[in-house]
Amino acid sequence: MAEHRYKAVVIDLFDTLVNWNLEALPVMQFRGREIRSTAPLLYPALETALGERFDRDAFAEAHASVYSEIFSQRAKADAIEITCLERFSRTLKLLGVDEDLAAPLAESLRRIHMGRVREVTWAPAPRIDAMKRIARHLRVGLISNFDDSETGHLIMHDTGIRELFDAVIISADTGYRKPNPLIFKKILDLMALEPADILFVGDTPLDDVLGSKGVGMHSAWIRKRDRELPEGIPAPDIVISDLAELPDALGLQK
Repeated sequence: MAEHRYKAVVIDLFDTLVNWNLEALPVMQFRGREIRSTAPLLYPALETALGERFDRDAFAEAHASVYSEIFSQRAKADAIEITCLERFSRTLKLLGVDEDLAAPLAESLRRIHMGRVREVTWAPAPRIDAMKRIARHLRVGLISNFDDSETGHLIMHDTGIRELFDAVIISADTGYRKPNPLIFKKILDLMALEPADILFVGDTPLDDVLGSKGVGMHSAWIRKRDRELPEGIPAPDIVISDLAELPDALGLQK
């Protein structure tokens, strides 16, 4: 593939540039089975704020209900984003916590939860090297479906290569998520490029492949575990198994 075909590479964040280790989260019992969750880390703050009113099982059920509701809202055609702070606010409201107490408590829960998410997230060295190599030849940007703006930007800084990126968009900043075309158009505006100038790279067929190609971008799909594209997803222009392979797929010099 010719090196000059694109003017920019725009990438996804989670499972593309960075990984996060679910096994590093605490274990808890929920609905008769063990799951990994940050919830046990939240309990001390909830117990301090709510005292005897706090019930762990009631909190877990309320949070699961709210998360299911948010998941359904995100899956609709307009692909809106609902933040982590809003998720905890809705959970506390469902539990009947007074509004004056719920607001600061929701923010405390957000900080605790996102602090651990950040701790267990990292960028593998080969991907960092790949992005440095790409940035020597092409402009780079990032779009991430992530429900906390502060943490998304901090994770980008944690990679040590934030300065390489012309533009970084976290969905929590915009109110909408991939595959909503508005988030792809925002990166076009920020980078002052045409859709055909950009190769978008991600691991999710719907969000990354369909979303980017829907606005006229080219797409590189990170295919993991020999997955097949679901029906209705257009063929990506490039298929790789890891971001580290992209510079060679683009024919970029070392």
